[in-house]
Amino acid sequence: MRVTLFGASGLLGQDLVKALTGEQMTGVELTALSSKDADLRHGARVREVISNSRPDWVILSAAYTDVDGCESNRDLAFAVNCEGAVNVAEAAREAGSRLLFLSTDYVFDGCKLSPYETSDARNPASVYGESKALAEVRLLEILPEVCIARTSWLFGDGGKCFPATILKLASARPEISVVNDQRGSPTFTRDLASALVRLCSVSARGIVHVTNSGNCTWYDFAGEIVRASGLATTVKPVTSGEFPRPARRPAYSVLSPDSLHAYNIHMQEWTDALHSYLAGAPSSVVR
Repeated sequence: MRVTLFGASGLLGQDLVKALTGEQMTGVELTALSSKDADLRHGARVREVISNSRPDWVILSAAYTDVDGCESNRDLAFAVNCEGAVNVAEAAREAGSRLLFLSTDYVFDGCKLSPYETSDARNPASVYGESKALAEVRLLEILPEVCIARTSWLFGDGGKCFPATILKLASARPEISVVNDQRGSPTFTRDLASALVRLCSVSARGIVHVTNSGNCTWYDFAGEIVRASGLATTVKPVTSGEFPRPARRPAYSVLSPDSLHAYNIHMQEWTDALHSYLAGAPSSVVR
C-alpha cells in the first residue's frame, strides 16, 4: 500500500509516520510531507506530489489548528483548512487515490447533551469549526468515497498538548484553575494513528468518529494528570466565563463511537490512554 501523508511533522503526523512504518506494517510505501515540503494552498505543488507518489491512500492531517488564531485570521483558516483540503481532494481524484481527511468535534455547536452521531447536523460556533465543516461538505462533493475522521482533544508526544501544559504548570504552582463546563473525549495521538491506519486498511468511507472511549471535562482531565503524576498541586474548577477566549468552545462535544465500532475498531479509555502517554507505554487499540 502506498500512502502520502500531509502534516507529517505535526503532533498526530509524527505518530502516523511511526504507525505506517512500524514492524507490523510491511509493504507500506510512505511519502511523508510537512508544510515545508508542500503548502496545501499551492494546488500545483499538491498535484505534483500526489502525481509523483501515486498513492493508494492520501492522509490529510495537516491543518491550521490554532483555534483562537483562526478567529483573527479567517482568510488563512479557510485557505488552509478548506481550500487546501479541496486542492488535496482534487489531486487525489485525478490520481485515482483514496482520501482520509482529519476533521474535528468543532463542527458541532456543543448544545447537545448526548454523544454526537455522524448524521447530526453541522453547526460550528467558531471560525476553525466553520472552515472544517465547509471542507467536509466540499470533499464529499469531490470524492463521495472520502473517509472523514472526526476526532477531539488531541494529546501526544512531540509537541504542545494539554497534559504537557498541565504538568508544566503543576510543577511550578500550588494551585491551577481549569474550566469544568466543557466536556469531550481526550484522544491519544498514538491510539488515533493506529485507528486511522486500520480505517485505511479496511477501505473505510464516509464520516467516522474516532476518539478514545469515555469523556470528561478539562477539569477532570487535569485532575487525572496531576493525580497520576503524583503531584501535590490543587486543581480548582472554574467556568469558561472566567477564562474568556476569542473562539467559542463547544460545551459538549462527545462523539458517538458507533461509526468506529462498525469497522470493529475500539479505542481504549481516555484514562488508560493518558497513563500510556505518561508512562510511554505502547498503544492498545483493538484491531
